[in-house]
Amino acid sequence: MKIALIPGSFDPVHNGHLEVVERASRLFDEVVVAALRNPQKSESLFDLDERRTMLEESLSHLSNVRIVSVSTLVVNVARDVGATVIVKGLRAVSDFENELQMAQMNRELSGVETLFIPTSSAHSFIASRLLREVARFGGDVTGFVPKVVAQRLEEKFSGE
Repeated sequence: MKIALIPGSFDPVHNGHLEVVERASRLFDEVVVAALRNPQKSESLFDLDERRTMLEESLSHLSNVRIVSVSTLVVNVARDVGATVIVKGLRAVSDFENELQMAQMNRELSGVETLFIPTSSAHSFIASRLLREVARFGGDVTGFVPKVVAQRLEEKFSGE
């Protein structure tokens, strides 16, 4: 059985993420999506449990996808779930440089390969950071995120 791991902060999950997971689900027997705490990113808007729940709700239509949330190295998660490959989505060339370094480090640490899946041009500009900013100032993000995520963003910022 070929198992792929798709790690990310998913804060929040958006349609570009969903596209990559859906495409990977057609390539692998099982896809494990891991919501990770990323210490390099600023404080998260949603905690790990909230992100895991939004992923579960957004990806429930895919029977070969399961969700985990962890605070450890990606290669440890890959080992724990039996993944033979790490899948990463790329929006633009600017994503590639950082992702390439991580892929090389992960391969050296564990032997696990990384597969890059470019998003379609329809999703290439979507970034969680931008969505948080738009939602914070009352902008409409419904075209960029699953319905459950749009609702949670609205709830999160309705009190500000």
